Amino acid sequence: MNLTKVNHHSQISSLLLLLALVTFAFSQGPPKESGSFREPDLVELVKLDPTIKLDIRYATGNNFLGKPVYKQARAFLQRPAAEALARANQNLRTQGFGLVVFDGYRPWSVTKAFWDATPADKKIFVADPSQGSRHNRGCAVDLSMFDLKTGKLVQMPSEYDEMTERSHINYECGSAEAKRLRGILKAAMEAEGFVVYEPEWWHYDYKDWKEYSIQNVAFDKIKK
Repeated sequence: MNLTKVNHHSQISSLLLLLALVTFAFSQGPPKESGSFREPDLVELVKLDPTIKLDIRYATGNNFLGKPVYKQARAFLQRPAAEALARANQNLRTQGFGLVVFDGYRPWSVTKAFWDATPADKKIFVADPSQGSRHNRGCAVDLSMFDLKTGKLVQMPSEYDEMTERSHINYECGSAEAKRLRGILKAAMEAEGFVVYEPEWWHYDYKDWKEYSIQNVAFDKIKK
């Protein structure tokens, strides 16, 4: 038996299944919401602040699914959140660090696909699509820092998207340096109106997230 061919076919089958989940979620559409919301104004982060680095893992196979789910490596936030993030980035640059963004606005269909593909005991790390995600509203960002001198990601207590206790913002068993760096990021983000999601040191929600509705628009369809 040719194991290379078997593995290749298995990878293709997994990718096709994931694409099918995303496509089905698009056809279903997000949950209906009542109330009044601000008009969406999604801003591309690197156009607002070109010094923000992007490492859009979901446009690659380097993520918890092992498959790309985005066709484009781009990141957006609602304008007030994007402007707040740019201020946090400039603050951190005075301390020798810059922000690197893993994900920002996320179409609802992708949240649905994540939920469907995640085991029950790990669902604390993914949003329930029946409620929508703050990523879907354009008011959540996944990020870390890089060292301005070396250009390398700093060492945090866990890897991005690691589904273990090490990812918790209050995890106490990491190295002193990793906890110090995690604290620097937290302070800079909180100063600009972001709140950390406790199970994930990398996930921050902007204070006004309730004022925006759930979106399911693909990156290439976002109005400039």
